[in-house]
Amino acid sequence: MVTGAHVAGLAMSGRHGFSKEPCDHLTLVEGLGVEGDAHEGATVQHLSRVRIDPTQPNLRQVHLIHAELFDELSAKGFALRAGDLGENVLTRGIDLLGLPEGARLTIGGAVIRITGLRNPCRQIEAFMPGLLAQMIDKRSDGSLVRKCGVMGIVETGGLIARGDMIEIRLPEGPRRPLEPV
Repeated sequence: MVTGAHVAGLAMSGRHGFSKEPCDHLTLVEGLGVEGDAHEGATVQHLSRVRIDPTQPNLRQVHLIHAELFDELSAKGFALRAGDLGENVLTRGIDLLGLPEGARLTIGGAVIRITGLRNPCRQIEAFMPGLLAQMIDKRSDGSLVRKCGVMGIVETGGLIARGDMIEIRLPEGPRRPLEPV
């Protein structure tokens, strides 16, 4: 368990669009995602992915971003609030990008299994010019660091609220680094 890790913000939207509306709590539904959110479903709900293959499993039921990214962006002149980048859960005190595939986050009574990274897309630039460039860094070996959060699926449903503590359980055995999903 990570001491001090908690939910800093929550957001959802019943329509497909880039940003989501901040809220005080969310209901997570096992195998489906955020109740009432446009991306709720067992199969892929992101419109660009639906066009390719609507039968794909939805590995992007819940989008999580670390509030520390918002702090970094604020120092560079980008003011963001919970939900602006389309995330459902804004965390604080967790290195989300450093989690391995299959890590489980327990929030309230709900459990989210991390499936991969969110790939930065051109919608970020359309939302706020100059922001997309801030979402990608390069490591010394030339590989990319995608900073705009992680995606997960709901393994156990339940109500989550702002301020809830977050418990992290790492997977057993060999750990795979996150890849875009």
